[in-house]
Amino acid sequence: MSSPPAPFAPSSPAPSLARSALGVPGSSPSMRGAYSWLVLFALPLIALPILASRFANPEIELADALYRTGSLVFGGGHVVLPLLQSEVVATGKVDHDTFLAGYGLVQALPGPLFSFAAFLGASVDGLEGRPVGALIALVAIFAPSFSLLFGVLPSWERLREKRKVRAALAGVNAAVVGLLLAVLCNPIIIESVGDPMDGLGVLLAFALLYWRRWPPWSVVGLFASGGALLSLMPVGI
Repeated sequence: MSSPPAPFAPSSPAPSLARSALGVPGSSPSMRGAYSWLVLFALPLIALPILASRFANPEIELADALYRTGSLVFGGGHVVLPLLQSEVVATGKVDHDTFLAGYGLVQALPGPLFSFAAFLGASVDGLEGRPVGALIALVAIFAPSFSLLFGVLPSWERLREKRKVRAALAGVNAAVVGLLLAVLCNPIIIESVGDPMDGLGVLLAFALLYWRRWPPWSVVGLFASGGALLSLMPVGI
């Protein structure tokens, strides 16, 4: 049986059209397209805070908070946790217990911290239980990364050859490691482990994940079920 034909033949114009549309090097309007993407990135970053300050609208406030958070993330999803906490918990949009419960729940999903943004969107005051809040949060937190990707991509090969740029990126990566350690300490350990039983649960979950190789969703499901059962027990037992 012959193998299926390649999606694009070597002479096909489709790849070059795709590169041109996204602003990839090798297409004539690449830099013009890149500037358009960078403007598209900057406009909401400027306009949303102004709109949020002028109109008491939960949808606009949510889009502003999540777009700003998505614009500042670098180095992995867990770095976004303290930013999300400062935007929704510190401002009173989501209570602390709901925030931590959602954070634990989404560990069973791929890309947990960005799924967490959708959970928060459906939990903020004024949008509780509404899918539109989850959709706004999800789009707002992902949109900056796409705009920056397409805006920087045409110049990336040239930029990463510069020693100062490489040194800056190395410094940012080191800072991200420090942020991840800070997130592990607060809020994950300090605010989630309140007594010896909590600590025992953390050690058991760690053992199931790393030594028994249980998938994360099964560990989350096990502890969620255990917590629900414990809540049904009479106080004092």
